[in-house]
Amino acid sequence: MTDTITVGAAIARFLEECGVKAAFGVISIHNMPILDGMHERGQVRFVMARGEAGATNMADAYARTTASLGVTITSTGTAAGNAAGAMVEALTAGTPLLHLTGQIETPYLDQSLSYIHEAPDQLTMLTAVSKAAFRVRSALTALSTVKLAVQTALTAPTGPVSVEIPIDIQEAKIPLPADWSPLPIARQVPSEDALDALAERLVQARRPLLWLGGGARHGGAAVQRLLALGIGVVTSTQGRGIVAEDDPRSLGAYNLHAPVEKFYQTCDAMLVVGSRLRGNETLKYKLKLPRPLYRIDTDAGAEGRCYPTEFFVQGDSELALNGLADRLQGKMKIDPAFADDLLAARIQAEATLIDGLGPYAELVAQLQSVAGRNFNWVRDVTVSNSTWGNRQLRVFDPTAGVHAMGGGIGQGLAMGVGAAIAAAETKSGRKTLCLSGDGGFILNLGELATAVQEKANVLYVMMNDQRYGVIRNIQDAHYGGRRCYTELHTPDYAQLTASLQMGHARVRDWKDLPAALDRAQSSSGPFLMEIDMNAIGSFKTAFAGPPTKLAQPA
Repeated sequence: MTDTITVGAAIARFLEECGVKAAFGVISIHNMPILDGMHERGQVRFVMARGEAGATNMADAYARTTASLGVTITSTGTAAGNAAGAMVEALTAGTPLLHLTGQIETPYLDQSLSYIHEAPDQLTMLTAVSKAAFRVRSALTALSTVKLAVQTALTAPTGPVSVEIPIDIQEAKIPLPADWSPLPIARQVPSEDALDALAERLVQARRPLLWLGGGARHGGAAVQRLLALGIGVVTSTQGRGIVAEDDPRSLGAYNLHAPVEKFYQTCDAMLVVGSRLRGNETLKYKLKLPRPLYRIDTDAGAEGRCYPTEFFVQGDSELALNGLADRLQGKMKIDPAFADDLLAARIQAEATLIDGLGPYAELVAQLQSVAGRNFNWVRDVTVSNSTWGNRQLRVFDPTAGVHAMGGGIGQGLAMGVGAAIAAAETKSGRKTLCLSGDGGFILNLGELATAVQEKANVLYVMMNDQRYGVIRNIQDAHYGGRRCYTELHTPDYAQLTASLQMGHARVRDWKDLPAALDRAQSSSGPFLMEIDMNAIGSFKTAFAGPPTKLAQPA
């Protein structure tokens, strides 16, 4: 038995200790020692993406749908740069993701020698798109640096962490480590005095509401305790599924619709938990939220951010919500009409949305019917997602929803692959549905080959109007109808998917939809269901960009 191991093989083994089942990337001369170690050990599935951007989006979706660490492996220089946009998305979403990237040999680092794959000051670039970024300085500190990176990624507020590892260090041999264990992940324990003070305030409320964000996704059981006391819930898009979206005590993600804003004015307290109250979910911070407004967050900087805060508790959301439930048990005196009023606001908001879809309400209804309760709902940035995907389909688990939070188009295709791989590796039984527009879909079209090669069980629902539809709507609304740069030459997707040996159906009339869904459901591997929007028609209500306060009906 050997008493040494290469750094690359040591990193591969450590990922196994972290519970990683799949990693994503593109092989290169500057990451081969890690991937060779992974291949030799045969414990972690490596998904060969067609580009580093796609690989990182896949790892992002894997992490979100498993509530665990995502891993992407790239080369240095151009390859690390290719991953930057997807890293920004992971940073926006707070995804715990480990980005392992190569680096040129240490004797030539930082000397501007135009060495192959060299990127001047790469670490600064990685720092800008990561929660943190590290460079491995020696073979003996390689494992400890990666351990620190994983701990940093998984510690709330979570986020992507980059580690660049020079190729000579990856190849170097080190003594077999005595301890392979990941570092512990600490949780921010809220102050008992702060919880006492917050409970004293909340117990005075008769119509209190929780706003749940992505930072509360692990606190579902604690949320249920507060729901049982009569407190209502609304979620951000990232907080969807913390409470099953058919629960009548929840407004779902209808957080900025006019009937819901009107309902807010009847509430006498709101507690925001693990949410940044993002601008596109608060009408650029002009949405009238209930007062007083309290907040719980692990990030102390969240106090007073976006909205004034009457009281703030720093701490892990699950610990804080359980602490509140303990203190409020048997003490709340909820208005008997509160639950009915909340449900009425939800029904009105949902009805308004469905009405605005026009002919596409039928698509939503049939997708909900075939999806069931155990599915991943992955969405790219497109008109359909902005109008209905971010609120419908209803989701029932906090790890079920994945969407491009940063607003970058084209990331959904690869995210669908990552979510499907996660479902396969964790044996969750989830079917993955992925909503995209044709403009975004073609941006990373090469990853369809990855989906086919990996037999990713994903149904792509592509809304094809052969243009950037939302941009055209914005031009109509704000630029006097002067349309430019929006018309797109698109492939014949029947021929394209046939060349990839991938299933496809084109829907031009809703009578063809059930058969297309049946084919998709019975197929194995990826399937593209193309919705011909030019044949079916327009939405009843045009979407012309994120809503603002001025655009809201009175």
